[in-house]
Amino acid sequence: MSIETVTLSQAAAKRIAQIVSSETDKSALRVTVEGGGCSGFSYKFDLDQGPQSDDLVVSRDGATLLIDPMSLVYMAGSEIDFVDNLLGQSFQINNPNAVASCGCGTSFSV
Repeated sequence: MSIETVTLSQAAAKRIAQIVSSETDKSALRVTVEGGGCSGFSYKFDLDQGPQSDDLVVSRDGATLLIDPMSLVYMAGSEIDFVDNLLGQSFQINNPNAVASCGCGTSFSV
């Protein structure tokens, strides 16, 4: 049985590496799923010093992404991307488990 994981796009990895490079005591981006938001759950992004023993660690092109086991339940199979367009810059999570999302792009339901 294989465990679905989370992937990082090249653009997301590049942006995470840029953000972390300007921090002296942080080495990774942590994504967590929290209850709340207009569709039931929301994503939270934080800089972190490093992984906990049970974190999923996703590495690409010098960037490190951390996800705790509870958040991974909701994010398995997702791809994290970074977009920079006329509407602004943001991380976007393409989550196959989400059955609905809201306009803000950070809230979803399963």
